[in-house]
Amino acid sequence: MPGPTLRRAPRLLNRNTWPEARRIADILRKETIGGALLLVAALAALIWANSPWAQTYQDLRAIEIGPAALHLNLDLATWAADGLLAVFFFVAGLELKREFVAGDLRDVRRAAVPVAAALGGVVVPALVYLAVTGGADAARGWAIPTATDIAFALAVLAVIGRFLPDALRTFLLTLAVVDDLIAIVIIAFFYTSQLAVLPLLAALVPLAAFAMLVRRRVRSWWLLLPLAFATWALVHASGVHATVAGVLLALTVPVLPGMRVGGSGLAEHFEHRFRPFSAAIAVPVFAFFSAGVTLGGLGGLAETLTEPVALGIVAGLLIGKPLGILAATWLVARFTRATLDEGLAWIDMAGLAILAGIGFTVSLLIGELAFGASGAEQVKVAVLAGSLAAALLATVILRLRARVYRRIHEAETADSDQDGIPDLYQSP
Repeated sequence: MPGPTLRRAPRLLNRNTWPEARRIADILRKETIGGALLLVAALAALIWANSPWAQTYQDLRAIEIGPAALHLNLDLATWAADGLLAVFFFVAGLELKREFVAGDLRDVRRAAVPVAAALGGVVVPALVYLAVTGGADAARGWAIPTATDIAFALAVLAVIGRFLPDALRTFLLTLAVVDDLIAIVIIAFFYTSQLAVLPLLAALVPLAAFAMLVRRRVRSWWLLLPLAFATWALVHASGVHATVAGVLLALTVPVLPGMRVGGSGLAEHFEHRFRPFSAAIAVPVFAFFSAGVTLGGLGGLAETLTEPVALGIVAGLLIGKPLGILAATWLVARFTRATLDEGLAWIDMAGLAILAGIGFTVSLLIGELAFGASGAEQVKVAVLAGSLAAALLATVILRLRARVYRRIHEAETADSDQDGIPDLYQSP
């Protein structure tokens, strides 16, 4: 007689759970999901900060955690801005390097137009901001309207742009990635108040060790993560904004596959692994701790938006961004050998240029660096208002263009006799 069947105690993670985890990760890699989580987090913070329980939101932001011995006893809002956002910049840096080494930026003629558009989208909004504000104190925020939010802008384009040309998304992605790189340089050079040289030099040691390991195609997290954290902590201690560490680490990762790494490079592998964390946790948590601003009702909102700083930010996002992008694109396409993709029309570019006025994540970060936590309230209101207006206006234009491309698509694929050959290509 057979004995009783023994059953193993259920484990927290088994083979059957991994497919579910992979499916969740694949969902989080979609731009629409990342943009939706970002929007939900920002709205939740905004509602909470304007509710009767607003003080609990401020208390939550002020909770300090971390080892004091390492000078890392930071409040949650700072951990979100300096720590979690470094992951976002790490992923952005990986994407940027892949574009330069193996993507669209590898072709100089093709890359020149979006790169020039990104430069124009930084310079002109800054000039518009300075022209509107005109004050010495307000000038500290000149860089706030220069940044384009990758997650938000691509999410909006993904929702409304089903029939839009693929070249439009590629152009926006290249523009936004270069834009973020410029923003990182701006943060490093213009928003670093006190520079401690010794920790900055010390950061080169774990950074070099990290670079050496990834060059050898090492993927072991227990080796790479401590080195990455040490680099981040030392850059943070130096006074340079810690998100710069994320980009420096990303730029050391090789793009092209080696002999032992299958068909993809390590940069693509890391980007694939970290993008769900960035989209689901890093960026939404930062938005949650940054977007909670007290509006004070419609009267308080209107009063805030009439302040010079707020007016400069809104004007920079809604006027400066489109003007800078379109002007730079036209100049490069007109006076150089660089060309605009033949699948794009100038009205498409106008909609994309307005869409680039969504400056949520990095704009909020620069606002806090420029004016501090207490002085950044009107910055948050202005960034939210300007980004929302840019998203709505771009949606109207690109929706109309999507209808045009949809009719073209239907005409090119119509097959009335269902013989597998579109009517367009059949002889009368």
